[in-house]
Formats: sequence, structure tokens, C-alpha cells
Amino acid sequence: MERTLSRIQDFMKLEASAGLVLMGVALLAMLAANTPLSVFYDTFLNTNIRFGVSSFEISKPALLWINDGLMAIFFFLVGLEIKREVLMGELSSFDKAALPILAAVGGMAVPGLVFVAFNWGTPENLSGWAIPTATDIAFALGILALLGKRVPMALKVFLLAVAIIDDLAAIVIIAVFYTSELSANALTLSMLGFALAVALNRMGVQRSAPYIIIGVFMWVFVLKSGVHATLAGVLVALTIPLKEKHGDKALLYKLEHALHPWVAFLILPMFAFANAGVSLAGLSLADLTQPLTIGIAAGLFLGKQAGVLAATWIGVKSGVARLPVGVTWQHIYGVACLTGVGFTMSLFIGSLAFGADETMNAVRLGVIAGSVLSGLLGFTVLRAATQRSAVAQSSTT
Repeated sequence: MERTLSRIQDFMKLEASAGLVLMGVALLAMLAANTPLSVFYDTFLNTNIRFGVSSFEISKPALLWINDGLMAIFFFLVGLEIKREVLMGELSSFDKAALPILAAVGGMAVPGLVFVAFNWGTPENLSGWAIPTATDIAFALGILALLGKRVPMALKVFLLAVAIIDDLAAIVIIAVFYTSELSANALTLSMLGFALAVALNRMGVQRSAPYIIIGVFMWVFVLKSGVHATLAGVLVALTIPLKEKHGDKALLYKLEHALHPWVAFLILPMFAFANAGVSLAGLSLADLTQPLTIGIAAGLFLGKQAGVLAATWIGVKSGVARLPVGVTWQHIYGVACLTGVGFTMSLFIGSLAFGADETMNAVRLGVIAGSVLSGLLGFTVLRAATQRSAVAQSSTT
């Protein structure tokens, strides 16, 4: 139990630091997109990079190598975290998982409905319904870290569990709703790679190299199949052994520990830098009030907090779940607000839903507006809750 708690604490410290880095990188991207540096910024994102032999090649601009390639590593790490939590962590039993599952479901359903309500009259926007359903755990924990040690550990674990379930749902959404025309041959080859990785797991192979080679093979053919390439990372992660062998630490823990700093401080910041550059040139009130922008911002800011809080309240009052020890309803409301910080995950889903630059600018505006408002309100509510707890403790001593 102590070992598990120590891993959670280490994870949260890393994620909180990464969230603060992401905030800085997002501001840097905004600066680059709205100054004379924009020429270099656009050139970097549109530089074509090609890998391949003869007619078999992958040729993409740098932006898509980041979104399809580097983000596959991020989703590989997400897959490792999901597997660990489901088999041995906070989602390993119904008693532990009931409250965050309910919260996550409410936090995905209501924002999607809010988005659809604002965009019902513009059918071309409806493919973006999933954008406000996402939560950026690094950003959310980064904001939580600003409150220091006064935040109950149980509340941090609750937020982490909600975000992990949220990520799992995002994976399903991407696979089901954002897959283009399928190539049966490429998909078959990728599944053969997956079967081979499963066989390695069953044989107890604890070396990372075979899984990495198979993972690269699967990524190439998942990309060619029409399914989003990042899902290859999740599939490979599910085959990584979690059992220890000969007293040595399991390969899953080794890979998770090795990858986490790279993902937190390189891959996600690169994604944020590449996708958060909103051009404010010629921006008008009409741009801020168009259905796509408002739908995303309202979904994140209003839909997320309403969905998480309502689902949690129903779960507790019905007896299906209970509040963690030391956590109040004010704490829950603060965390519900923080789940509206979508940022990287919302931008990622937005890049899948829409391709046009003009449309993506509206997406970025909505994501940033909704995330900033959610973060500010969440911080304010939780700060008040922690101050009240501190006063209550001092009065009893």
C-alpha cells in the first residue's frame, strides 16, 4: 500500500510540474503566432518530413509528425497507466472505481450535449462534439499544485482517477468516431503485430526492445489503415507485462518510469507549442461568439463542472459510491471545475475533427477560453475550501 501511495505521489509531483511547463509553452506559442516570429512558427509546422523506401513512404508536415507520431508515445504511456490502474490501482475494484467512473461519465456526456445544443443549427460543426469532453491531467494537477499540501491526498487521487477514465473514453471515441476509410490489408498486418506482442507477453518476455520494434511496425500499419495512428501506442501498452519476474521490477513499471519525464517535459510541450498558437490578427467579437467557439468553451466551462458534480452527487446520494475521507462537496466542485481544463487532449481531438486552419483557430479559441475559465474558477473554489479546512483544524487544536 505504501509503495502504491509513493508511486501516486511521485506521479502527481511530475504531472504538476509538467502542467506548469505546459502553461509556459502555451503562452510561448501564442507569442510566436502573433509576432514577427509567426513566419518561423508557420515554417516549422509546415516543413515536410519524409521517411520511407521507394514507393513505401510516410510524408507529413512537422505538425502531423508531432500529432500522429510523438502523441503515439503519449498514448502508449496512457495505456500503461490505464492497465496498471485497472489491474492493481485505483480502478481495480468497484468500491474504488465507482465514484470516479460516475464523475467521468457525467463529465463527458454533459459537455457533449452542451456543444451540440450550441451547434445544432450548424451541422458542419457537429463532428467536434467530443472536443469539450476531454481533461488535461497535467494542467489540472499543475493548478492543484499551486495550492500546496493543504489539498487532501484523496482529492488528488480522485482527480487522477477521473482523468485516467477520461483518457480511456477518449481512446474509444477516437477509434469509433474519428477513423477514416479503412484499409483491410494494413489493419490485418497491424493486428498480426498485436498478436505477436501478446505472445511475447504470454511467454514472459521482459525486455523492451521486442515490444518497441513491434510497436513501430504496428504504428506504421495502423497509420496506413485509416485508424488514427496513436491507437497503436495504446494497443502495444496493453501487452506490456505487469508481473514481476525473478524479483525484478515489472517491465510496465520500468517503461512508465522511463517515459514519464520525456512525455511530460518534451512530447506534451511540443504538442502544446505546435497546436496552441492562436492567431489573434483581425479577431472580432463575431469570432468569439460563433457557435463552434462558444460550444467548446461552454462545454468545458459549464458542461464539465455540471456533469461531474451532478453525477457525483447522484452516486453518493443513491449509495452507489461515497466521498473519499477528508473530501467535502466544495472540494468536489473545485475538482469538477478543474476537469474543464481540456487543453492538450481537447486540442488533439479538435485536430482530428477539423482540418481547416480557419476552423482550427476557432477550436483553439474555444479550448483556451474554456480551459482558462475552468482553471481560474477551480483554483478559486479549492483555495477557499482549503482555507476553510485550515481554519476548522486550527479551531479544534
